[in-house]
Amino acid sequence: MTELALGREVLGDFEAVTRREWLVTNGLGSFACGTLAGVNTRRYHGLLVASLRPPLDRTMMVAKLDAVVLYRGQRAELATNEYADNTIAPRGYLLLESFRLDGTLPVWTWVVGDAVIEQRIWMTHAANTTFVQFAVLRASAAVQLELVPLCTCRDYHWQHRGCRETLVSAVPQGVQVDAYFGAQPYRILADRGTCLVAPDWYWNFRHRAESERGLDDLEDLYRPAIFTMSMAAGESAAVALTAQADAPPPAATSLQRERARQSQLRAQFRSQVHPGTASPAVELGEQLALAADQFIVERHGGSATVPGKTIIAGYPWFGDWGRDTMIALPGLTLCTARAEVAASILRTFAGFVSEGMLPNRFPDSAALPEYNTVDATLWYFVAIDEYLRRSADRALLAELYPVLLSIVRWHQHGTRHGIRVDPADGLLQAGEDGVQLTWMDAKVGDWVVTARIGKPVEINALWFNALAMLRDFAHRLGEFDAAREYGSAAESVARSFNQRFWYERGGYLHDVVDGRGGDDASLRPNQLFAISLRHSPLDHARARAVVDCCTRELWTPVGLRSLARADAHYEGRLVGGPRERDAAYHQGTVWSWLLGPFAIAHYRVYRNAPAALAFLQGIGAHLRDACIGQVSEVFDGDAPFTPRGCFAQAWGVAEVLRAFGEIYGSEAGATTTPR
Repeated sequence: MTELALGREVLGDFEAVTRREWLVTNGLGSFACGTLAGVNTRRYHGLLVASLRPPLDRTMMVAKLDAVVLYRGQRAELATNEYADNTIAPRGYLLLESFRLDGTLPVWTWVVGDAVIEQRIWMTHAANTTFVQFAVLRASAAVQLELVPLCTCRDYHWQHRGCRETLVSAVPQGVQVDAYFGAQPYRILADRGTCLVAPDWYWNFRHRAESERGLDDLEDLYRPAIFTMSMAAGESAAVALTAQADAPPPAATSLQRERARQSQLRAQFRSQVHPGTASPAVELGEQLALAADQFIVERHGGSATVPGKTIIAGYPWFGDWGRDTMIALPGLTLCTARAEVAASILRTFAGFVSEGMLPNRFPDSAALPEYNTVDATLWYFVAIDEYLRRSADRALLAELYPVLLSIVRWHQHGTRHGIRVDPADGLLQAGEDGVQLTWMDAKVGDWVVTARIGKPVEINALWFNALAMLRDFAHRLGEFDAAREYGSAAESVARSFNQRFWYERGGYLHDVVDGRGGDDASLRPNQLFAISLRHSPLDHARARAVVDCCTRELWTPVGLRSLARADAHYEGRLVGGPRERDAAYHQGTVWSWLLGPFAIAHYRVYRNAPAALAFLQGIGAHLRDACIGQVSEVFDGDAPFTPRGCFAQAWGVAEVLRAFGEIYGSEAGATTTPR
C-alpha cells in the first residue's frame, strides 16, 4: 500500500500544516485528533476525547501534550500554539521533517541539531486510553524531554473559560485529575522519567477554525504536572492518557495489538480482491478499508439504547445517525469482509423502529431518539439486501422480515410527518412545515432551507426499491402471496415514477413532484439513485440521459454538487457563520458520498469499468489533504473545491468503497463484494 506521507514542503507552511489534520479512534466513539502542526484549531482537537456512554457522551479530557527537547545545550520546543491576540508561539512545526500514517496511526519526525525524534499516537482498541510515544531515532548525546499536558474536562462541543478548583493527585508513574465533583477522573502516566505535580492555568488559546465558523473560539487549559525523561538513541518513552479504572497495558503491547488488528483489516479487504491483483484502485481501496474501521463503534446499554454495533456518522462532531448508518453500512462492513458487524448493526437498529420509522439521530444526552427522517428507514432495506447478497444468513432475514412488513404497512397507511403513500399514484409523499426529512436537511431556526415537501425523487426511487426487495424477501421465505402483493405495488410505483418525474424539457428527473409550489425541476444529484439502486424504475435511454446531465453539471473530482451552477440559488462556497453555512449546505456544496452512486450509475449505463473507476480517483489525492487518510464530508462547489464540514465522514468513505467493489470487481473478473 502506498504510504501517505508529507515532507517539509508542506510542513514548513503554517497555513498548509494547520489545515491538515489527523484522527485516531478506539471503537467506542472516543477519539483523538489535531492538526499536523500540533496547534489546536478546533474545540474538538484533543488527545483524549472519551466516550463515557458509548458511542456518545464524549468528554474532552486532555487537549494537548506540549513537548520541549533539551539537546546539546539547545532548547527546542516541538509544540505550536495560537493565542487570542493571534500570537503563534512556539513554532515547533518549523522543526518538522516529515509526517506519515502508519496504517491510521499518525507519526511525526522532528530534527533538532543532529538528533531525529519521532512521535506516534494511537488509542487502545475498546478502551478510553491514548498513547503518545516519543522515540529517539538518532542522536550523538542524551536527549532530555519535557512534557506538559494541558487538560480540561468538558463536553466536546463546548469550551472552558476561567479557572476552577481541580484536584490533582500523585499516583505511581504520574497524576490523576479530578476536574470537579462528579467528573470522570483520568490519569496521565509515563513509563519512564519523573513527574512533578505543578498545577497551573494556561490562558486564551485560540481555535481559528471556530473563528472561521462564526463561533466562540477561545479556551483556557489546565496543567496538572510536568514530566521529564532522558533518552539515548534507540530508546523511547510513552505517556498514557487514560479514563479507564484499570491499569493500561504497556505501550509496546498496545501498539503491537493495534498494528496486528489493522494488519488483519488489510488482509480481510485483500481477501476479497482478485488474487495477485495490484493497481492504484486496489491501493485506494485498502486505505479506505482502514479509514472505514474508524467509524464502526459499540453502542452500549443504557437509557434509550440497545447494545450492539453502530456507525459514527462523522468526526469530529457527529454521533450515530440512522440515515448515515444505513447508507454507510454496505461500504464500511460488507466491502471490508465484516459481515458479522453488519448483522449486529442491523439488529441494533431494528430495536429502535417506531411507527414504521428508524430514528435519524441519537442525542448526546440521554434523551429519546429523534424520528425526523423519511429516508433512513428506506435505506435500511438497502442495507439488509446488501447483507443478504453477501451471506447465507436466512435466519436474520426471517428475524427482520416482520419488522420490514410493519415498516411498509406504516408507510402505506401513514406515519409521522405526513409520510404516506398517495393512493392516486402509489408514490410516497412526505413533509410538513418546520421539519427536514430528507438528507438535504439543513435548518436555520424555523427555516428549512430545502424543505422538499411533496414527493422527492430519491425517496420514491428508494420506495420502489424497498417494495421490490420486500417482494424478493417474501419469495425467499415462501410468503408467495406477499411476494405477489409487493411485486404488484412495485410495478405500480415504477409506472407512476416514469410518468411523474421525467422532465422532458431538461432531459432529467424532477427533484420533487407535487410540492408546495408544484413540480420542482431543480437540477440536483438525488435523481441518480433511480439508477444506482439495485432496482431501477428507469429505462436505459432515460437513465443514460440522467447520467450525462449529472456528469456535465454536477460532477467534480471529489463529489457531486448538490445544485447545478446555473441555478439562481447556487452557492459556490460554504463559508461564514452558522446561518450562512446552513443556507449553502445543499445549494451547490459538493458532497463526497454522492461520488459512489454517481460512479455506479455511470457504470450501469455505459458498462465501462475503467471510465467509471476514473471518476473515483480524485479521492486518492484528497487522502493527502484535510484529514490525512480520511474523506471530508463536503467541499466548496467552486474550484479548487476546498474541503469543509466534518473532516472524516462515514458515507464518504463507504460509498467510494462500495463503488470500487462493484465496478472494480466487474473489471477484475472477481468481485470485492461477492454476490
